[in-house]
Amino acid sequence: MAARAVLFALDAQDAERILACPGDDEVIELVEEVEGRWDMDHLFELDKSWDALHRCFTDGDLAFENGEYPLSHVILGGIPLHEGDDYIVCYVAPDQVREVAAALEPLDNQWLSSRFATLTFDAYQGTGDAEDIAYTQAFLPGLKIFYRTAAQNGRAAIFTVDQ
Repeated sequence: MAARAVLFALDAQDAERILACPGDDEVIELVEEVEGRWDMDHLFELDKSWDALHRCFTDGDLAFENGEYPLSHVILGGIPLHEGDDYIVCYVAPDQVREVAAALEPLDNQWLSSRFATLTFDAYQGTGDAEDIAYTQAFLPGLKIFYRTAAQNGRAAIFTVDQ
């Protein structure tokens, strides 16, 4: 699970549409439509940092529904919308986006480094060395801005990654 990930902040119309999708094909079609717009004000590219970030925000495992809310919803939390193995799409509602943004706000690189050092990551594909930690830390400020902006605009969020 080390593919490149993107978070998108959805307006109310797209949020309603994605929740109404009857299956994986329709979810992916809508995600591709949202990706096609590439609205830089409402997306954040996580590259491969999402794996380590999710583990740090939760209990060290790369799994759905692990860790404590609201940090559990930053990456793989919320409602999984795709059931196939080739893609992950998770939906976080606007009220949850606000709570995630508030939980992220006090976190800094020191917190992330300390958290990284305390966890033993099963099946982690990264190295866990200083360079890996620095790479992961580089995404924290943008992640905080993404959620803060989405919260201020009353938007839902989707986490997307292809496998």
